[in-house]
Amino acid sequence: MTSNNKITKTALITQFLFFGLVSSGQNTTVEPSTHLKVQERTDKIFDSFVKIRRDFHTNPEVSGQEKRTSKKIAEYLLSLGLEVKTGIGGHGVLGILKTGKKGKHIAWRADIDALASDHPDVVDFSSKIKGVRHICGHDVHTTIALGIANVLTSLKESLTGTIYFIFQPSEENLAGAKAMLDHGLLNSIDPEEIYALHIAPMSEGIVTTKARNPYADYKGIQITLKNTKEKTALIQFTKELFLHLQNVSPESEFWDNKNLLDPNIGLGNPNTIFKDYITVDSNIAVKESDKKITIRAYLSAEKETQLDFLLSQIKKKFKGSDYSDQFLNSSFYYETALVLNDERLTSLTIPTISKIYGNEHVLPLYGAIPDGRGDDFALFQREIPGVYFLLGASNFEKGIVSMPHSPNFAVDESCIKTGINYFTSMII
Repeated sequence: MTSNNKITKTALITQFLFFGLVSSGQNTTVEPSTHLKVQERTDKIFDSFVKIRRDFHTNPEVSGQEKRTSKKIAEYLLSLGLEVKTGIGGHGVLGILKTGKKGKHIAWRADIDALASDHPDVVDFSSKIKGVRHICGHDVHTTIALGIANVLTSLKESLTGTIYFIFQPSEENLAGAKAMLDHGLLNSIDPEEIYALHIAPMSEGIVTTKARNPYADYKGIQITLKNTKEKTALIQFTKELFLHLQNVSPESEFWDNKNLLDPNIGLGNPNTIFKDYITVDSNIAVKESDKKITIRAYLSAEKETQLDFLLSQIKKKFKGSDYSDQFLNSSFYYETALVLNDERLTSLTIPTISKIYGNEHVLPLYGAIPDGRGDDFALFQREIPGVYFLLGASNFEKGIVSMPHSPNFAVDESCIKTGINYFTSMII
């Protein structure tokens, strides 16, 4: 974190005068000086955590193969004195910090897997594993989680409750959260709240989220029809039906990813173009058999219930058309859990970070991020109220842009310090 992210003595005095004791995650009241201790500890360990991150970065492992990564995580947690369980849902790791005092049970989740990528790394500490890179920031997520564990452990005597650190494998193939839950993760722990973050392309030092869905709903819709001699016209009608569901012009600035951060039309502006939208993937697939025609398309919608409504509308439009006799059914053939942030927890956590570290570092989020982005953290949220944050890691002056999955993905490593500070303070 850069120096202007720090709590100054003047800010502490102001905070005390106007806010008294700061409300936050574990305790109803926390002395402002506690958050200064968080930063002092983070400053002390920062260089060592840059090394930890670079070790993960140079030794990436794809989904289902995170053996070395999970071993390193477990060893570090054990060195802190935490209770550690391994092999959960594959290479999942659980660390438990018990304060020995009554209080909330809070979970922090970090994903640990890397991606297949043949593009050359853009940093000096490049991947040693051919065809595998950390281009989604999970090496940073893992490092921040270990840093939070370190700082909270150093403050254990002043804390209450229990903190769980969940290190999840196989996020990229959306299998890890389900595997950990199916393995019985929640049979042995009882978190009341759960949190996670993802690196995002905003400037380093910025954090954002919103209540409900920060990502668009994204599903595959399938229409099944009777095969017929007039199949050419039937297929064309169905394709046009799909395409007419889209309400974004092909010429719209919506399609340029750089506009996600535009101050006038991006996600940080209440008048963003990234709201109230429905998009349809132009690659509509058609499959035929002797008796049936199956037509599939991927759709994305900003509103979390919009696609369920569209599914029923498709059926109505067919029933009112010349092809009603050919229509068999419409259904979702692909869907994933949607990240849904708990409204109450969102309204509590964001102001906590803002009060401690400054309003200028917390940006509002409007609309929803399009194009099928998501996270199986959503499955944990189905079981436990939680919030998913987006943490900026770009440094545009240095040419560092932290756009996940992009060939030139890189981060300003100051985001490690920022993440440890913000979210340790939030949890306390």
